[in-house]
Amino acid sequence: MLVLSQVPASEAQLSPPTFYDATCPNALATIRTSIRQAVSRERRMAGSLIRLHFHDCFVQGCDASILLDETPTIRSEKTAFPNVNSVRGYEVIDAAKTLVERICPGVVSCADILTLAARDASVAVGGPTWNVRLGRRDSTTANRDQANRDLPGPDSTLQRLIDSFGIKNNLTPRDMVALSGAHTLGLSPNAPRSAREFTATERTSTQDSLPLEDALARKPEVTEIWRP
Repeated sequence: MLVLSQVPASEAQLSPPTFYDATCPNALATIRTSIRQAVSRERRMAGSLIRLHFHDCFVQGCDASILLDETPTIRSEKTAFPNVNSVRGYEVIDAAKTLVERICPGVVSCADILTLAARDASVAVGGPTWNVRLGRRDSTTANRDQANRDLPGPDSTLQRLIDSFGIKNNLTPRDMVALSGAHTLGLSPNAPRSAREFTATERTSTQDSLPLEDALARKPEVTEIWRP
């Protein structure tokens, strides 16, 4: 089973899932309820939250640096090419954080909330569950340059994907497929996929490609992929 929190996660040694039992005993239930409500409003948000966590962990580890906004001293990862107008779900994490802060201010890190949200989102749509080790520390810096360099792009080759997951993050091709699968919940823009689908060298004949092109032409903005 793929456990995203096994990616190098923070400055601290991670602790068991009971980490907040004494300091914020209702934290995990509060986060779980908030995520379930968000996914019930929009089912594809489950995939978006898993992807948000994945894009966070690929840059500086699972430290919530992707949540930091642009400031005079921070070049936000939100505006990195693989994230801008693409990664979503920030407001869902903000909402969960607000609820947790009401019951135990300053105790639960955003990095832990984001990690738990990915697990709870998977469960909310009937996917797998896993134990989440806790105790991550939030980053006070972002790294847009690393996000642009290390996050896999929509035009990445298979070998580049395998290398970027394996060499840098010690993840297997199986892990890569599981993470990439989060992108198939709900709707996906056509543009990132069209270069691979419609290259002339991959077509056996013009006639073979017409049904797919016709279908995309009838729905040019988004393509339905899969709803669990």
